[in-house]
Amino acid sequence: MRFFRILLVLALALTATACSKFKTYHGPEVTHIAVFKEDRKMYLLHGQEVLKSYDIGLGFAPAGHKQFEGDGKTPEGEYTVDRRNPNSEFHLSIGINYPNPDDRAFAQQAQKSPGGDIFIHGRPWKYRKGGRDWTAGCIAVSNREMEEIYSMVRDGTPISIYR
Repeated sequence: MRFFRILLVLALALTATACSKFKTYHGPEVTHIAVFKEDRKMYLLHGQEVLKSYDIGLGFAPAGHKQFEGDGKTPEGEYTVDRRNPNSEFHLSIGINYPNPDDRAFAQQAQKSPGGDIFIHGRPWKYRKGGRDWTAGCIAVSNREMEEIYSMVRDGTPISIYR
């Protein structure tokens, strides 16, 4: 009977680990993220080597650079991963340091808010029918892909977002 209990506890522990959204990664460091909006592709790079590529969704108005809060655009330019949210409404998410000083200055000149809270994130059930470009300016992947990205990318990783 004791053997059975130990076996049951081990089986439950293995099942809980296998179902966890927190994966581990032991491969090469992701040194850069490149996003190509027109192609709807994101690449995790180690130097010049592509480690992983993903099909992505963008803001609901994907053409052009994000300038103001609520414009539905995904930013373009040079940014950095600056935070992580393990309890995101969007499964998991990693933050991008938009707006940068240039973004803030442009919006201030127009007397508008540049917006913020731009993330790479998953796609929760309630947004399952949102089409390809459904976010408010973020970069979206599947939840399974987001688990992988979350494990691979560290805070401080540079991200280039191109047209």
